[in-house]
Amino acid sequence: MSWTLEKILKGARSFKASDIHLVRGLSPSLRIHGEIRPFDGPPLLKEDLINLYQSVLNEKQKKFFEENWQVCFSDYTEGVGRCRVSVYYHSGIPEFSIRLCESSVRSKEELRLPPVIDELTRLPGGLILVTGPTGMGKTTTLNYMIHSINQQRRAKIVTIEDPVEFTHDNIRSIVIQQEILGDVLNFQSALRHVLRQDPDVIVIGEMRDLETIETALIAAETGHLVIATLHTPDSIQTIQRIYSVFPAEQQNSISVQLANSIQAIISQKLLPHATGTDRLLACEICIATPAIRNHIREKQAHQIYSEMQTGRKHQMKTMDQILMELYQAGEITYDVAISNAREPKAILSSTNKSDAG
Repeated sequence: MSWTLEKILKGARSFKASDIHLVRGLSPSLRIHGEIRPFDGPPLLKEDLINLYQSVLNEKQKKFFEENWQVCFSDYTEGVGRCRVSVYYHSGIPEFSIRLCESSVRSKEELRLPPVIDELTRLPGGLILVTGPTGMGKTTTLNYMIHSINQQRRAKIVTIEDPVEFTHDNIRSIVIQQEILGDVLNFQSALRHVLRQDPDVIVIGEMRDLETIETALIAAETGHLVIATLHTPDSIQTIQRIYSVFPAEQQNSISVQLANSIQAIISQKLLPHATGTDRLLACEICIATPAIRNHIREKQAHQIYSEMQTGRKHQMKTMDQILMELYQAGEITYDVAISNAREPKAILSSTNKSDAG
């Protein structure tokens, strides 16, 4: 039996996998409900992986891979849809990590996004950050927000993505999706040029460096709605990460810019359901109230958490509050709640459990 990418992708779709891992010496492995599970079949040999590399990558992608030893791009397969392909070297052999992209935009209820998400998409300007570790659904939330704006507003939406994972039709808005290495060189240069394209909404797949963050803040301050992702676990560490990117002499001015432009931080985790048959989304919500803006301006990120704990009237929730709600509703186990909590002792005391129990 020889493995073809089409056969692997179709099998993965049938199992509702989120990711595929193609590693020498193992049969293709699927991530299903957060766990890695191997396909039935023979292990991938060096020749299989080289054949896949030769058939999947175009000449431009091969050239980039040979120079950089890694490459990420989107690919479309009939009957499967779009996927994000990451290729890397392992012991001198190209191997693959493939993310299967959503084929349609699911509803807010299906995704379990908080109601405030729709209010945020109606904002005329400012910065909205969607954060969380890799594989926590940030891109899915981003695409929901793009789709929501596209349905409601006559606007120009420009996205910069690495790579494009879901393609949007023009509904009420004009949607221009630019892919790194396909349409633009990198986030920094793309973002500089986007400002000259008369956008209303700018979506940045990932804020990776000082220049991208700086330009995003300028765009948000000058009347654009900027939606971006960061690989930070929660609201406080997101604020601290943005400060820390800049040299000390710039941090005061950046804190003022951030305080003026930030609208909300949505921090995500995908948690295993108590039944073990699915994963569910938990969203920490930080809304930029005057008090939170002041803490950002004064570089008092540690004070933000207490504002969030008492900010329910502003639709704020901490991750620990959400974990407690999900545990009490029987949707996650006690162990999942404790292992994902910022302050496990608070959950221990409120559930009347002890470490021994």
